[in-house]
Amino acid sequence: MLIAGPTASGKSALALELAEKAGGVVINADSMQVYRDLRIITARPTREEEARVPHRLYGHVDAAVNFSAGSWVNDAATALAEARAQKHLPIFVGGSGLYFKALTRGLSAVPPIPAEIRDDVRARLERNGVEALHAELRERDPVSAERLKPRDRTRIARALEVVEATGRSLTDWHREGLPPLLPPGEFSAVFLAPERDALYARIDARFDAMLAAGALEEVAALGARHLDPLLPAMKAHGVPALIRHLDGEITRQEAAEVGRSDTRHYAKRQFTWFRHQLPEFEWVKPEEARGWLDIS
Repeated sequence: MLIAGPTASGKSALALELAEKAGGVVINADSMQVYRDLRIITARPTREEEARVPHRLYGHVDAAVNFSAGSWVNDAATALAEARAQKHLPIFVGGSGLYFKALTRGLSAVPPIPAEIRDDVRARLERNGVEALHAELRERDPVSAERLKPRDRTRIARALEVVEATGRSLTDWHREGLPPLLPPGEFSAVFLAPERDALYARIDARFDAMLAAGALEEVAALGARHLDPLLPAMKAHGVPALIRHLDGEITRQEAAEVGRSDTRHYAKRQFTWFRHQLPEFEWVKPEEARGWLDIS
């Protein structure tokens, strides 16, 4: 069973209820909830919720790791095999469209990038700027350079890393895919689709609740590690703004508003992405999802 939806749509609560009723294991498919440093700011299930049913792939990665969709697929394959061996219903839940696409459609076979190559590209990015790296990418991988926005620091760096590590472009690697873990016909998939205004109100309220629960202190501990700002964990919604507040650049109120606004925009992109990329997911209003999943 696959349960997707925008942030704050009630996915985790639905997955927990289904797992309790059906003897399932909840498997995380959210790219930020994998990080152990970010329990509060990413709204990971609480320890009490994790104790009610088995949970897998939550908080198992350090924030210093540049965790990729390929790494997640490898971990998900293990979690899926364990669930099946134990006769548990595997319930994948999250909002990361690329994870679900990799799960059901497969993934390009890009090999791991050596740390020294990644560090060198990141150092050049900081030293020379994104425009210089984009110009270099245009020479070495013109197809990727044309596809990427000239200011997209993360993806430009990634494309250069792949060329330098493998001698081949991302486009070449994308032609050679890894097979899906769940081929068509082997899963049911639902996308929770709340009314937009109600969802945005929930997002705002949840961000404020995160701050009250200690999100600022959590981000302060993360910031004290002085990690590469291009790492995925450092770009979790709310983290950059709260770090700016901790550095004295903006007020706490301004940081909270930036965090809420960024999260609302992300939810909007999630709607668009799933609609166009994964049309096999059936869209259901959250209040009707229990019936759709036949939870009694």
